[in-house]
Formats: sequence, structure tokens, C-alpha cells
Amino acid sequence: MRILILAAALAAAPLSVAAQTPPSPAVVEAPASLRAMAAGYKALMVCGALKNAQAAGGERTLESVEANELVGIYPELEPLVREMAAEVGERTVSVAWDDAMPPRTAVWSPGRGCSIMPAGWTGPVEAEGLSEIRADRPFETGDPRGDAALLNEAVEQAFEGEAYGSGINTTAVVVLQDGRIVKEEYATGFGADTPQRTWSVAKSLAGTIIGAAVHRGEVDVNAPAAIPQWSRPGDPRAVITVDNLLRMASGLTSDTAGNRTDALYFGGVGVDEQAPTWPLIAPPGTRYRYANNDTLLAVLSIADIFDEHPPGELFARLGMHDTRAETDWRGNYVLSSQVWSTARDLARFGQLYLDDGMIDGERVLPEAWLEYVSRPSGPQPPGEQGYGATFWLFDKSDGIPPDAISANGNRGQYVIIVPSRDVVIVRRGEDPAGKRFDHIAFTRDVLAALD
Repeated sequence: MRILILAAALAAAPLSVAAQTPPSPAVVEAPASLRAMAAGYKALMVCGALKNAQAAGGERTLESVEANELVGIYPELEPLVREMAAEVGERTVSVAWDDAMPPRTAVWSPGRGCSIMPAGWTGPVEAEGLSEIRADRPFETGDPRGDAALLNEAVEQAFEGEAYGSGINTTAVVVLQDGRIVKEEYATGFGADTPQRTWSVAKSLAGTIIGAAVHRGEVDVNAPAAIPQWSRPGDPRAVITVDNLLRMASGLTSDTAGNRTDALYFGGVGVDEQAPTWPLIAPPGTRYRYANNDTLLAVLSIADIFDEHPPGELFARLGMHDTRAETDWRGNYVLSSQVWSTARDLARFGQLYLDDGMIDGERVLPEAWLEYVSRPSGPQPPGEQGYGATFWLFDKSDGIPPDAISANGNRGQYVIIVPSRDVVIVRRGEDPAGKRFDHIAFTRDVLAALD
């Protein structure tokens, strides 16, 4: 299934520092570490948006990416990202950030999307790719059972009004009912063939990939996570189970909300270099703390199965042919955030749970997996939603069936799954930092419109 490409042997080889647009004076004055991070952010986001859209048969422009993905981002990075110029090659995107250092470069490879290379990288490197597999599963479309006018009003408010938040930027909405698309809308510049970064919706995709491995008998979620760095006798982290990690209950240190893992996401640090390093500060299973590292570690613990069963295998079976799980430059999957997918593909993902983990009559998830990911076992977060195993719960929301679950991501990514109503709601967005789409109110209004 694997193929090998030489990224630097192509015309896409990273441009030299001399060929780059030099950094502006404002950029040069910022601390070097911040400049390097901002350049990595821009290189990776531009690469992901442009190259994944191209692979999906769509088209994005640099101007569209700068107007959507690169505004309203982390405030310490946005001024620098705005000033930095992106140089787009056939398979690379490079961003200059320092006169004495090579540009930060993201490299695209088939089946894997884009990886950000470490600061100082000049290539050449062998960029390992995956063969592209397409298994189209076209959607039926039709009218909703219920009040079509009320549904249209809710979706219109998601794009144009302020009923679900001011200053938000909705890019796509897809509503499935009984396995059919009954409503689908896109913002200008986006469409059915436009992948967007899923951000933390990827955590729910990771939980599903692990579920498929459980069904194949390759993983026991109640067993300690197989992290080689924790194998030294006496390491207290060795008792952390996969289940603890899926439920954000590892007990590991989380230094910031969400443990942003910026160095890993945009800095070029490998998952296997950073994620296993955090010390234990609470008994596993006793404390809820939302942390990217927990998901990264859960995926790292099953890394040995990906040669035979990469994430793209499951995506292909679901017909999610425009979805790519990206890796760091060392080949580790960044399944806590770095997946690019279309709204339709995420609807197919939600439909898998409505179909009880079955595809074409064949089981790919364990029989009780929906119950497992929906169960609020152990410590719970404060706020409007509970947490199961990589999925958020609607167990505190009036007007929404208690069996509803959702995959939530930064900048307004939501996949809402309502088994008792046979409904999936996908909302994609590029909401600026500090602006929040009210997905609970939107879910309530959409369900009220459907019979």
C-alpha cells in the first residue's frame, strides 16, 4: 500500500533563502522563536488548504486562505503571519522568517497531506506517501421530513445572522436525515470538494480508528497504553490505559488549556519526541483535563498497526476519499488535530455511528462501540457538555435527545450525531479566536425543524 517519493527531487524542492521574499522589519523585530512558529503555522495551513483541495479535485486560492484560515488565529501569531509571504511550489509551501535561517517549509505527499518540517530544514528528504484509494459512496439527496422552511431559516442564520453567535464565519453546513442529504450550503469559495482542517474533530476520528482496531482484536482499551518511553521499570505512567487517554483522564501534566502543543503542531517537533515527556500529577482515571497529548499518546500507542491498517484505509471504506490524516515529519500521525476533510466526508463519518458501526453489512466497529464512546465514565468537565471517549455528550441540553454526541473542533468544527433521530449535522467554520458558534442552539433548532 505504501509508496515512496523524493520530495526534493521534484520541482517542488524548497526554495532557497535568497529566493524568498525577505521578512518585513516588523517580523524581524519579533523574538526568533515566535517568528519560527508563525512561519510554520502559515506554511502548514497554506499547504494543507491548497494541496488537499487540489487532491480533492477542488481549488483554493492563497487569498481565500489568508482571508479565512489565517485571520482570527492566536493573537500572538496573527500579526506575524499576516506580514509573512508564502512561496507555493508544486509540492511545498515555504515561508521566510529570518535572514540567517532557511524558510519554514511544509511538504505535501500523496495520501498523507502536508507535514511541517523542523526549523533549519533544507532537504532533501524522502517523503513517504500512501497510495490513494477511492471508494465513492454517493449520497442520496431529498427533502427533509419536517418543516423545510424552518430548517432553511436555521441554516440561513448559521451563515448570515447572529442567532448562533456574532462575528462567526460559517463555511459549510450539511444535514443528513435517514442517510440522505436534506440540506447542504457552502460559503463563497467553499464547496463539497473543499477540505478544511478538522482541528479537534480529529480526536473523534482517532477514537473511531482505535475502535476499528479493537474490533480487529489488535487493541484492548483497558490495557496499559504501549508507550515505549514509559517502559522503564518503576515509571508510574506505565499504568495509564488507552481508555484513560481516550477520556482525557490520564493524570498527566497539562500546562495550558488543551495543552496546545504548538511546537508539535507547527514547530516541527515529532509526536514521539514531545507527547510522552509529561510527568504524572494525578492518579490515572481520577481527573478530567482536556489535553491534546492524551489523544496523541493513544494513537502513538497503536502506531505499529498503521503499516497494515493506516487511517486512510477506514476513510476509504467509508467513502471519505477527500479526507487525509496528516503526520509530523517523522511519520507519526497527528490525530489530535491535523486531519483535513470535507463536510460531506464528515457526514459519512457520522453516518457510520447511525449505522451502528456497519459498512455495507460488514461490521467495522465493535457492537457496543457507540455505547462506549457515549458513556460518561469517570471525571467529567464543567460546562454545557459531558465527555465520553473522544466524543462530547448532550447529557445536559434541554431539547436535544440524551443519546446525541458530537465531535467538536477549534474554529467551529462540529459533527453532531443523533442516533434516536437518525440525524447527522455537520457545521464547518473559520470562527475567529474569541468568537463561538452556538452548536447546541443550532442542533436544537435543526432537530425542531425535522420530523
